[in-house]
Amino acid sequence: MAETKVILTQTVSNLGQSGDVVTVKTGYARNYLIPQGMAFAWTKGAAAQIESMRRARLAKAVATREDAVAAKAAIEGTTVEIAAKVSESGKLFGGISADAIAKAMAPTAAVDPKAITVEVIKTTGEFPATVALHPEITASFTVKVVAE
Repeated sequence: MAETKVILTQTVSNLGQSGDVVTVKTGYARNYLIPQGMAFAWTKGAAAQIESMRRARLAKAVATREDAVAAKAAIEGTTVEIAAKVSESGKLFGGISADAIAKAMAPTAAVDPKAITVEVIKTTGEFPATVALHPEITASFTVKVVAE
């Protein structure tokens, strides 16, 4: 099996981040990574490009960290209220998804629904939740489900 070195131009899950040099199967590089614009072939002269990508990634990480700190200050300790249809026994028709929580949080801060961690919500009440704003920064808040 032949393998090829490529330089990633963007983050690829389970492979690496932008600017990383990785070794992958030749077919994966030729048929997927390079045509999709996720990578380009590694050459000796690409070291300068790799270094500039790493510097850009580091600058972006610092900027996002500052944004995450500001978002944490806005989110920490708040309560997000969501109205849902419930049965007479207080159980929800369906459940509350992370997407619904993210939409309800939109006025406070824009968050990725995939970053929200909360237990399964099937009844009315208050539930603790966390959101990962940055690999090092998380914010805790409460989700309050009320009957419509």
